Amino acid sequence: MASATNTAPSGGRKLKLGIVGIGVGASEILPAMEATANIQMVAGADVNPRVRDTFRKRYNAQTYDSVEKLCDDREVEAVWISTPNKFHAPHTIIAANRGKHVVVEKPMAISLSEAEGMIEAADKNKIKLICGHTQSFGPHIRTMRRIIRSGELGRLCAVNVFAYTDWMLRPRTAEELDVSQGGGVPYRQGPHQIDTLRLLGGGMVRSVRGTTGQWFRGRPIPGYYAAFMEFADGTPATLVHNGYGYFLASELVPWGTNRSRYTYEERAAIRKQLLDGTRNENEDKDAMRIGGAQEGQLFRNRGERRPWVPNDLGILIASCERGDIRQSQHGLYVHGDDGVKDVPIVEGSTSRRAELEELYNAVVLDRPIRHTGPWGMATLEVCLAIMQSAKKRKEIMLSHQVPAPEED
Repeated sequence: MASATNTAPSGGRKLKLGIVGIGVGASEILPAMEATANIQMVAGADVNPRVRDTFRKRYNAQTYDSVEKLCDDREVEAVWISTPNKFHAPHTIIAANRGKHVVVEKPMAISLSEAEGMIEAADKNKIKLICGHTQSFGPHIRTMRRIIRSGELGRLCAVNVFAYTDWMLRPRTAEELDVSQGGGVPYRQGPHQIDTLRLLGGGMVRSVRGTTGQWFRGRPIPGYYAAFMEFADGTPATLVHNGYGYFLASELVPWGTNRSRYTYEERAAIRKQLLDGTRNENEDKDAMRIGGAQEGQLFRNRGERRPWVPNDLGILIASCERGDIRQSQHGLYVHGDDGVKDVPIVEGSTSRRAELEELYNAVVLDRPIRHTGPWGMATLEVCLAIMQSAKKRKEIMLSHQVPAPEED
């Protein structure tokens, strides 16, 4: 087992976890799994023999070449599903039918009917289903929500979030370049913003008017969306994500830079390679997976605490009657009548750790789940509504929304 500094949750028995899909998504969550004392990695499944071998050696765990074989392992109590989007629903149902608890990464599914089937399987088999990997799990968002709910700034009046990233320039597999399989910025990045806005706004979105943009010949998928959401109580919210990588939102904060995954020059070179067909995306993608040449630099070279910069969520501003709230370097700026105060966030707490804590607390301690199946389906409904609105050029009314959880 890889060594790590173990933090909360602490005490009690370990939860035995298996992960299905040991790709880039797994590379992102594995360090948090290692650092969580009560999580024990016991199995992994992937179709790639190299990553299976690396996983087995690193964690002294069982490895399998199919989700069915992993879910037949009696040691596995819960399954983390980070396979391609088109497999989220079938793999969740396979795990649920074998009595395994599930965390499924975003988007929950690629259609509402798939999401309904996942919820039905979880209910029928009495397993815990958590819809994971959105930034609404993060301590900055949960702290922002607590400030809003405290009433110190009056009622919430509006929420706005916008992201400018290099998402479209990161290496992609074939299914990631196919909208029918859940590819593109709306499916892949929309849940970060939608889940967060829904949590802050109370969950119940009444309607959506959205548009999408696809304007780079090197990528056959939408790299942009913009949307207006209206909550049931009339609160407005706007969200924008531009993933084309010319300008980065991180350039807007004094401590930020014009680099995310790549420098400005590297981004220009990648665009050229995508246009002339010379980029080896499979090789670049494999370098980011477990044991790959870039895994350590991208996902493990964390070092000392670093200041927040706008990432895939972007810059988020919550406006209340008597002030605004936004992120600072290590916390939240609260702008009010008495000036600006910087509210710190507890060091060491992250959205990825929070996902694991929610899983452990649900399975072992039988505590309520915040990111339930119905919650995930409501976020998916908004995501689909943005794309539907873009095609029909009209407002889309929603019918699968659920209230935000009472617990922060």
